[in-house]
Amino acid sequence: MALFPEEDTNSHYFSRHDENELLGSASQHSFELDGKTWPTVEHYYQAMVFESQPKLVNKIMFSKTALEAAKVGKWRFWQRRKDLKKVQSIIMTRALYTKCKTYPEIAQALLDTDELRLVENNNYDYFWGCGRDRRGENAYGKVLMNVREKLLEENHNTEAS
Repeated sequence: MALFPEEDTNSHYFSRHDENELLGSASQHSFELDGKTWPTVEHYYQAMVFESQPKLVNKIMFSKTALEAAKVGKWRFWQRRKDLKKVQSIIMTRALYTKCKTYPEIAQALLDTDELRLVENNNYDYFWGCGRDRRGENAYGKVLMNVREKLLEENHNTEAS
């Protein structure tokens, strides 16, 4: 066994918080979902964590950046929805799928990852990211790969018609 692991050529590592990353939750690509226009996926996700609190949803929705929206959502005294653990991946999936359907170039960027394993490279997030030791759940990467499969399926069905 080598001292350093071999380079992982079957994976694409990225940061979802990078505004320049098309597949990230912070990219400045607004979309409509649930009757509102959201500036970024991060804005939508953070707002849905507090969906029963309209004032907080608006504060998040009108945050200037995705980072600001995330900071509002992280304040530990806010009452998060009780079913968050059950629905957080569904919320993120809805937002990312809608973003891809709104922006064909983003859908194509996702499809262009082909069969690569997508990994949210975050040293401190063991749920959405891979964590420092790369043993995290990588839920964000998994959501993106699921959206990619759905887009491929839709493309295949369109071509077959």
